[in-house]
Amino acid sequence: MLGTYTYHEIIRKTVVGFGTLFNNIEVRRTGSGGAVQVMKVPLAYGPKQKFLARLRAVGDLSAKDAAQITLPRISFEMQGISYDPQRKLSPTQYIRYTADDGSTKKSFMPVPYNINFELGILAKNQDDALQIIEQILPVFQPSFNITLNLVPEIGESKDYPVTLQDVSYEDVYEGDFDTRRTLVYTLQFVAKSYLYGPVQVATGEVITKAIIDYATDSKVTAPREVRYTATPDPANADPDDDFGFNEIYSEFTDGKSRNPSTGVDE
Repeated sequence: MLGTYTYHEIIRKTVVGFGTLFNNIEVRRTGSGGAVQVMKVPLAYGPKQKFLARLRAVGDLSAKDAAQITLPRISFEMQGISYDPQRKLSPTQYIRYTADDGSTKKSFMPVPYNINFELGILAKNQDDALQIIEQILPVFQPSFNITLNLVPEIGESKDYPVTLQDVSYEDVYEGDFDTRRTLVYTLQFVAKSYLYGPVQVATGEVITKAIIDYATDSKVTAPREVRYTATPDPANADPDDDFGFNEIYSEFTDGKSRNPSTGVDE
């Protein structure tokens, strides 16, 4: 049953989109002459433990230039994927998309999944860390929406929220006087994404007319008394067009249909 190859790169796009939120953060320091030094904070994918281990393995980083190059730093990583039943959609409904060449494609409704991320902020001094924190926290209240083109084949783009769930602080300063101090802020996020199945070529005719009959009796054989008919306007509208509807209201008397607006039997 399984085995139909499907890869829309949705998880990869979500990881890239999350990281892009933090790729323009900077730290500013005022020098002795009043000059302001602006430094863009490096961003990399990976666990913060790896960068902490790397910092300790470099050796003496007490020099001013070495400290500026190495810290502060931001790291992030995806930590888990979980199903979100609260956002579940009907699994039997389709998404239909008509391309410019007239071909129509379809896909089942997406499955909601939450993708968890951890963001680590590493700094040597508290002022650098606080500058980074204050550029991030006010944006999330507690969510920030990002827009991703999830499935270009069916023109499916979505705005979904990235929610800040927790902020923790750690001062790694154990050992002798030569041991380097490292301040670590850890932020937990969750992105409410969707995963899509295979995209298929749509077959069959497009529904262009809907009829609803009403009866005043619950019997199966009860005669119809009112009928509503809806058709697109114009009649040759495509499924993705922004078209209106023509609505016709008909009453039935003695088996005959009468249009109330004209009073003429049909």
